[in-house]
Amino acid sequence: MLRKILNRTALTAILALCAAFCAYGQAAGVYTPYSIYGVGDLSHPGTAYNKSMGGVGVALRNNTVINVLNPAAVTARDSLAFMTDFSLYNDNKIFNQGGIKSASNTFNINDLVMSFPLWHNMAMMVGIMPFSDTGFSYGFEYADPDLIGRTGNITYSATGTGSIYKAFAAVGVTFAKRISLGAQWNYHFGNIEKTYYTTFNDASYNSIKNSTNAQLTAHSFKFGVQYEQPVSSRFSIGVGATYSTPAKIGGTMESNRFSAGTAASDTLFHKLDNLGKDAVVTIPSELAVGITFKNSGKWLAEFDYSRADWSASGLDAARGFSANKIFSASVAEAFRFGFEIIPNRNDVRSYFMTAAYRLGAYHRNEYFLLDGKKVASTGITLGVTLPVYLPNLGRNNGVTLGVDFGQRGSLTGEMIRERYVNFSIGFNFFDIWFRKTQYM
Repeated sequence: MLRKILNRTALTAILALCAAFCAYGQAAGVYTPYSIYGVGDLSHPGTAYNKSMGGVGVALRNNTVINVLNPAAVTARDSLAFMTDFSLYNDNKIFNQGGIKSASNTFNINDLVMSFPLWHNMAMMVGIMPFSDTGFSYGFEYADPDLIGRTGNITYSATGTGSIYKAFAAVGVTFAKRISLGAQWNYHFGNIEKTYYTTFNDASYNSIKNSTNAQLTAHSFKFGVQYEQPVSSRFSIGVGATYSTPAKIGGTMESNRFSAGTAASDTLFHKLDNLGKDAVVTIPSELAVGITFKNSGKWLAEFDYSRADWSASGLDAARGFSANKIFSASVAEAFRFGFEIIPNRNDVRSYFMTAAYRLGAYHRNEYFLLDGKKVASTGITLGVTLPVYLPNLGRNNGVTLGVDFGQRGSLTGEMIRERYVNFSIGFNFFDIWFRKTQYM
């Protein structure tokens, strides 16, 4: 029996992860001018469940879903259950700068996570999700009449694509029914490619192509703790904290400058930097804390705060990461709030009384400054988990729907205002794989 269970678990994990890697490679991650800088646009944290609550989860313990934001939360589960979370993410943005508007729409897989027990009060989860995405495209024509009079029309254009993903494995253990500890290993990997063109319409002048191609890898660890204190028979208060260690980025950064025209074509510059040796760039450590107030089986509320100092990350000076002199790495901070209510989990007359409804809000300062100014994101989230009833499993399976309304940047100081409506859909699978068969 044990061998069958292990084989079934391994086969499911391999097939699911293979499908996820294929989908990641084919889907577009993001489109935003704010991904020009650094390692790109950092992904909003968590699964569809976390996203629908403003991104909270540091102190959250819920035995019906997987909470990926704190490795200590993996022990909040049925001790016999195998759990899987799979979610998709749709990103819709409208950009505005100086009266010029544009829009984008992208769609991607958000996460694939599996969780299963190890021994008594120990459990484990493994998964993959995006860490950051790069996607931009813009262009303009030079307007200087003296320059155009000498050389003819000149156009400039830039494009960027790529993503960094995070694969992880975490183990958690609970002591004395209230204190949970967790440790997680993270492996970051991905590719970011940026290309910049200066094109002369007059064929007697050579056009220029500059490009960088980064192949990135990094390792880090994340440690978490949670404690839940009952106040009454149904009400409890929980606290949690996580610490992520710095991750030194390895891999390569290939830089090229190529000149092409009717007279001659030539490679003007080529350099291959070994990241971690020729250029030192790090993903900084991050500290997050949270507190929950919970009425068991009815409602819960959580507040989270996180901070990561990118100012010493090396992004400002490293080739391929700093697009221009207006970019400077800074401190990333986030304030998050989430609320969930289940009207009546055991209602047999109204299905919608058994659903979990969520509301959230957040304010996040990005990890960089532009021309010395902060870039902030503010938004509200709404969500619902619709339970799916299965015989012998109750309503632990579910479909989570979430929406995120927000804004990043502003119209002041020649910045770009980005307004977005993002949708997420998650599938929560719950199965009893570790029940011993009884024979009568």
